[in-house]
Amino acid sequence: MNRVGKKQDDTLIEMALTDAEGYGDDVAVLTGFKIRREGVIVTHIGEESNGPTCELGELISNQESDLPSNSEIDRHHQSKDSIFFRDGMRRIDFVLSYVDDPSKEGEKKVERRKEFEINLMKSGLDVEIEDKKESEDGKTYFVKLHASWDVLCTYAEVLKIKLPIKKNDIPPSRENPLDYLFKPFRLPKDVMNPEPDYFTAPFNKQRQELFHIEDKDTFFTPSVRNRIVYYMLSRCLYGHEEETGKRKFGIKRLLNNNTYTAAYPLHDCQYWKKSPDKKCENERYTLYMEWARFIRFYKEQPLDLIRKYYGEKIGIYFAWLGFYTEMLFFAAVVGFLCFLYGCFTNDDNTWSDEVCNVDIGGKIIMCPLCDQECTYWTLNTTCESSKNSHLFDNVATLFFAIFMGIWVTLFLEFWKRRQAKLEYEWDLVDFEEEQQQLQLRPEYEAKCRNRKLNPVTQEMEPYLPLSSQFARFLLSGTTVLFWIALIIASIIAVIVYRLSVYAAFASLMKDAQGIKYIGAFFTPQMATSVTASCLNFAIIMILNYLYEKVAIWITDMEIPRTHLEYENRLTTKMFLFQFVNYYSSCFYVAFFKGKFVGHPPKYTYMFGHWRNEECDPGGCLIELTTQLTIVMAGKQIWGNIQEALVPWLLNWWGRRKAKSSPENLYCRWEQDSDLQCFGTLGLFYEYLEMVVQFGFITLFVASFPLAPLLALLNNILEIRVDAWKFTTQFRRPVAAKAHSIGAWQEILNAMAILSVVTNAFIVAFTSDMIPRLVYYYAYSEDGLSMEGYINNSLSVFNISDYDDKNKPFPNKNPDWFNETVYTTCRYRDYRYPPEHEKRYSHTMQFWHILAAKLAFIIIMEHVVFVVKFFVAWMIPDVPSEVKARVKREKYLTQKILHEYEIHKLKEQYEKPAYSSFRTELGSTERGVEILSDML
Repeated sequence: MNRVGKKQDDTLIEMALTDAEGYGDDVAVLTGFKIRREGVIVTHIGEESNGPTCELGELISNQESDLPSNSEIDRHHQSKDSIFFRDGMRRIDFVLSYVDDPSKEGEKKVERRKEFEINLMKSGLDVEIEDKKESEDGKTYFVKLHASWDVLCTYAEVLKIKLPIKKNDIPPSRENPLDYLFKPFRLPKDVMNPEPDYFTAPFNKQRQELFHIEDKDTFFTPSVRNRIVYYMLSRCLYGHEEETGKRKFGIKRLLNNNTYTAAYPLHDCQYWKKSPDKKCENERYTLYMEWARFIRFYKEQPLDLIRKYYGEKIGIYFAWLGFYTEMLFFAAVVGFLCFLYGCFTNDDNTWSDEVCNVDIGGKIIMCPLCDQECTYWTLNTTCESSKNSHLFDNVATLFFAIFMGIWVTLFLEFWKRRQAKLEYEWDLVDFEEEQQQLQLRPEYEAKCRNRKLNPVTQEMEPYLPLSSQFARFLLSGTTVLFWIALIIASIIAVIVYRLSVYAAFASLMKDAQGIKYIGAFFTPQMATSVTASCLNFAIIMILNYLYEKVAIWITDMEIPRTHLEYENRLTTKMFLFQFVNYYSSCFYVAFFKGKFVGHPPKYTYMFGHWRNEECDPGGCLIELTTQLTIVMAGKQIWGNIQEALVPWLLNWWGRRKAKSSPENLYCRWEQDSDLQCFGTLGLFYEYLEMVVQFGFITLFVASFPLAPLLALLNNILEIRVDAWKFTTQFRRPVAAKAHSIGAWQEILNAMAILSVVTNAFIVAFTSDMIPRLVYYYAYSEDGLSMEGYINNSLSVFNISDYDDKNKPFPNKNPDWFNETVYTTCRYRDYRYPPEHEKRYSHTMQFWHILAAKLAFIIIMEHVVFVVKFFVAWMIPDVPSEVKARVKREKYLTQKILHEYEIHKLKEQYEKPAYSSFRTELGSTERGVEILSDML
């Protein structure tokens, strides 16, 4: 074959003409396309197109002509916001972009693009290329793709996309007479319900007349169109490996090797103003005005419009986030009331008054908090800490812990009902099975060379051998365990930091000035806890950044079969890591700090060198509250900065370059190209952020009743930040389906169960509530009184029994301390005094308190679990109304399909070929029945 044409500037025409060995002169015959000169436009045969077409021989002369091209004329007549080809008829369903690469690798990229785009055309897509000379930077080519009606119908059937067949005739639910109270929070009906409610059925190309098709241009929504085109892009071939003959395909690999710089569907207009094109839906503008602006924070979300514009997967996320925020309102109100109870009863707090009393707490000499460097101190120096502790450590804490155990059950159960309703309304009832069968990952198909027969489909399909799976899982599991061990090592390092700097803070209390400055605001324990929490937060963020890369790498290495399997595996790995990373420091403070300190002089040492730190005299609960506040608030503030500020800065920097070109030449695809890519894992990180927050407000909520309020305020902002981000800062994501929140549902269920256990242990072992109740009912000297509790909770130690390694240096002692006057010191524990025959061993009160703590844990867990399971049993997962609607739709769908088949058979029966058949049978009904059995 003769080589045709000469090499042009990487346009589709030279791609079609220069490959002599593959196509040659017969390219038009082989590909079945006609080519015409407009920028460059390649039109699939069978599509109506405006403008002249030309033969291959005419192409060269047109290319070499000095006359202005049609593109130079059309650019000024077409709106910069146009989302159509230059003919103004065909919608742009997807855009690919690339730049010239002068290196040797660039020649390979040219060949990949050439074969990829020709194969796209073979699959039925129309292609229109914008030359780099017409882009605002003069470097970027834009390849615009359009899927014709036939292509959309074919792939809608392949993907089993449900489409409308008949308007829903089920009457809506009765309106609540109190709905008028919520009118200020409602959105206009055309925004909330942009489409009428239809009965739907999986699309069938051979039964098109069965479906409710009013206009072929609008029958498939833009989100459905870009989902179909992306499905084609992810499976389109672009070459073979020379050595193995292995097929290479998929837009994802082409993006990874920089053959293309971006691939994205278009937004339909500017977010701040409507498009002048009458055929544009302007849904982006509506979403921004009614949803993304913060001044609309009190309004409901337009979930149906979100689903229509972004797809079901993103719609489900915002539905879940909105429902979670609504439920947080009730938890926040109760938590705030519990906090107010602590504030109002603070003045009646007997044990705090005793700590602050100069005649009681001022005369109680406490033992040194560390060896040699620390000195003796009076209990009243922790007055403020003791008062602050009561704000969170009171009877209301117990009530709130039980309430949150029931709240989390109600949240999960009501979400299941809400999710079931969305599944029906968004045609996702049977989606899970479809996704498992159809959404095979292109990477799996490309990397798995072995084939086996699928017993269900009876087709040969790729599979990964068991030996290879085991090896990959072994490497993956080892990597995850290594990183978890790294987290634990970092936590131990922070603990060592605590123990090291603790002495420095404690030594500041040796004189009156130090007592005034440190003791009035921070105890040594509190100062250590605050600085250690900040250090721990910094380590958390660094490890998070590093592990995210590793988790994606090892999940890719496992080669999951389906997209759902990929997301579930990545979700499990990421959450397991995040769980240990974020919560390990809180678990340490809640359940380990102050529990294994020993007693003077037999202290417990970490690694034989650092003496274990004690709890604050006000209790470890206030330190847990501090740790939780810093990590939770810090994560939320950092997350909002990262989510909103970083994309805005990147887009601002990109827009600076675009201002040099005339605004009327800055087209829709170029504007979207300058936005940030949301990425396939973008939604994953949004879920992860919220689930980690969910853990903070459930696992440790007994220590901080205000946690739900902080989460509520954050989520009100989070919804609008995410909405603003989606509509203004990111390219339009590829629409994807999801029938639920996936693996996150099981994670939330597990955390709900674990939260009951952790809160029970926090109330029992971290809070001082149980020791106080035991003293109040069993050991009070005045009968049902808390007077004397502080003296009762502190044991006595003889200073002369100190070893030299424990005894403070003489120069560290404060001026007021005299060893001849003060012969004993006090410490937190229940042990016999030095003069007792069982000196320094536990008293009977210690064992009574321990028994009360264990009994409380068992009773609280059983009560909460019984209530949880009873509530779960009482609330059905699927509302009865939804069950009735699903049954009604299935019945009507079957009825419509049956009537359609009968109608077709009647038409078949009445054809001349069946004249003898009709004569013999006579009855049309009888003939149709027999014909149906025959077919």
